[in-house]
Amino acid sequence: MRAHHRLKIIAGILIAGMFAAGLFMAGVPATPASAQGSYPNRPVMFIVPYGPGGVADVGMRILGEKLGARLKQQFVIENRPGAGGIIAAQAGANAAPDGYTLLMTGNNTAIAEALFNKLPYNVLTDFASVSTAAFFDLLIVTRPGSPLKSLQDVIAAAKANPGKLNIGTITPGSTQNLGAELFLTTAGIKATIVTFRTSADMANAVMRGDIDLEFEFYAAVEGLLAANKLTVLASTGAKRTAYLPNVPTVIESGIKGYDVVSWNGISVPAKTPQPIIATLNAAMKEVIPDPEIQSRAKQMGMEMRWSTPEEMTARMKSDIARWGGVIARAGIPKH
Repeated sequence: MRAHHRLKIIAGILIAGMFAAGLFMAGVPATPASAQGSYPNRPVMFIVPYGPGGVADVGMRILGEKLGARLKQQFVIENRPGAGGIIAAQAGANAAPDGYTLLMTGNNTAIAEALFNKLPYNVLTDFASVSTAAFFDLLIVTRPGSPLKSLQDVIAAAKANPGKLNIGTITPGSTQNLGAELFLTTAGIKATIVTFRTSADMANAVMRGDIDLEFEFYAAVEGLLAANKLTVLASTGAKRTAYLPNVPTVIESGIKGYDVVSWNGISVPAKTPQPIIATLNAAMKEVIPDPEIQSRAKQMGMEMRWSTPEEMTARMKSDIARWGGVIARAGIPKH
């Protein structure tokens, strides 16, 4: 009986210990490693700092479709336009760092970091880079009847009459505006930069002859180019664009060192675990070369390119410094 009693006591202790251990384990949340192993296991929200229908929005929707198919989860676009992308970026910075909120960042994010004295986030410390996605060259555009037939004509006219040439861009601090400012300093010329509220207003001013040139993205002038109402003198990237292969670059036109390409990519909140970032980056590396993505991007004047997170972060840092210098030289007031 004593032996039997001792066995019952030991069994009771073991059962109690197992029960206590079970309660303990039940109260412990899943470790990051186990939680990340099934990522993503629910829809992913993708914040875009522009309204629906624009070229950046459409590009992210194309990418989201392919990422959803690759990772077997829905990528839901949430448009949060306004305040130069600050509203969207703040929402991204405040999101849980679990991989279920992505933010489109890029050249405009870098410009905002350089243009504003104080933001409710820091793009270099409050976000982690995943990969670049789309790249957009600017075009230097005039009207078909203009006496300016080449970029060399532009340089000659500006040097002959400093300040007389009128160059259109949209709002101060935009990529178009800063691209034009950088063009003047790189070329060593003086001209008057005229800013417009919308791309349509600016295009009409070029066609009327109110201004001589405009700096604009392909998507905004595609229809007018096709109708021969506008003509392109040069593109601003280091190499010719895939959608206008016969148009020379600014560098080819004799302005060495001028290379302006706007871009965007995907960022996540800073404390997002590395395995989740690696999963997203690997998926982007796989889907971005997809012929459908590349074809649809080309039609909108984009080139889709993947990068490592480190390469994207380096580009962001470089652009913040670069545009900060342009803003200072142009005398554009910080906000």
